[in-house]
Amino acid sequence: MCTRFYVEPETEELRWITEALRRSRLTGKFIRAGDAVLTAGEMRPSNVLPVVAPDRNGDRAVYPMRWGFRFPNHRPVVNARSETAAELPAFRDPWKNRRCMIPASWYYEWEHLPLADGKTKPGDRYMFQPRGQTVCWLCGLYRIEDGLPCFVVLTREAEGEARRIHDRMPLILPEGCLDAWIRPGTKPEDLLAMACTDVIAERAERRPRPTEPLDGTA
Repeated sequence: MCTRFYVEPETEELRWITEALRRSRLTGKFIRAGDAVLTAGEMRPSNVLPVVAPDRNGDRAVYPMRWGFRFPNHRPVVNARSETAAELPAFRDPWKNRRCMIPASWYYEWEHLPLADGKTKPGDRYMFQPRGQTVCWLCGLYRIEDGLPCFVVLTREAEGEARRIHDRMPLILPEGCLDAWIRPGTKPEDLLAMACTDVIAERAERRPRPTEPLDGTA
């Protein structure tokens, strides 16, 4: 669930994020290590992309981060359930102290079609966006692996139009909650009631859209 999302190029509301990403020292570090740092297009697990997280003073800042926590002998984990993150060892500390937001224009989900044996198969792909908004602020957790930051996207039980396609959806908060969500002293449980669940859905084209990587070093 939530293994793809899209960032529209040249989105005015996100221009400050791209500009800050270019200035980040971590951007150059990722690029020198051979990783593309993406600013727009279709984002996938293992991509390095812009994430909003607190700086040393607790204020909002932009960092490149890799999508997915890595564990020995296991595939990278790209999502975490918001209902249980506070209880699981892998997410307990990030839930309390290291929260972030990932900007997107919309997220993708595949409908689950029931089969006769009770299982499901994937159907059409849909794109979702909070009603009346052009930016979809996905809530996440981050940590440091091998000296570089990585993140997971938090999910919750789907509601409204999203539930028609899938039983889970990303945890999305309005931009007005951004600073409170990433602030280390905040209790994240206090913000969950603010989640955006009224989303609009549109059938998406199957061909992935091109990405836009930064070039050069910071």
